[in-house]
Amino acid sequence: MNVLMLGSGPNVTDAAGWPRGQFDVIVAINNAWRVREDWDYLVHPSDFPEDRQPDTLSEGQQIITYEAYVPANNAFGGIFYAGGTMAFTAGYWALHALRPKVMAYLGCDMTYDAKQTHFYGKGTADPLREDKSLRSLEAKSARLQALAAREGCSCVNLSRDESRLVFPRATPDRLNGAAEVHCAAVEEALALEKDAAFVVPSGKYWKEEARFDTDLIDAIDAAWMRTF
Repeated sequence: MNVLMLGSGPNVTDAAGWPRGQFDVIVAINNAWRVREDWDYLVHPSDFPEDRQPDTLSEGQQIITYEAYVPANNAFGGIFYAGGTMAFTAGYWALHALRPKVMAYLGCDMTYDAKQTHFYGKGTADPLREDKSLRSLEAKSARLQALAAREGCSCVNLSRDESRLVFPRATPDRLNGAAEVHCAAVEEALALEKDAAFVVPSGKYWKEEARFDTDLIDAIDAAWMRTF
């Protein structure tokens, strides 16, 4: 199964005219449901404004909230380790719920230098908040890539722009790009996470963030960067 993951970066509009044939499932994150009408799942947090949500759903479309994505993320170590931004949170949900062979990302580069940061204009960027889970977006993407690879899934980036994702680049008609995983490095990173014990089952890690040691976080991030 090939899953197209759509974020809110300016280049997500490139996907508006792509043929559906290459993708079995389309997952829209937050506002990205507006990019094309044939999305299958919309993943958004509980504080996503109601006036930005779709008024109606077509047959088969589903909205995924914390009730589904928190348990899915917990199956992969918890939202704090996953990285507290919806691009990664939705990725672990898709990995858990859909069992894809490929997760192809677009609009999730998480670079915010340009005047237009989102396809709909200027938005609030999760990775610019004060959040200990977001110290290294590159490491968080390496973690998703490594754990997906263990599940038989390749993560690729369909963007042609500068990106914080470390996934291999791909195109809609050529979704290959599997990266080789260094298994020993993955086990090291997971062991560091287990020892640090930063897991918050509710997903509301920000309520306990004061106890999270940034030196440990940086060591864990460095370990994930060694997995490829």
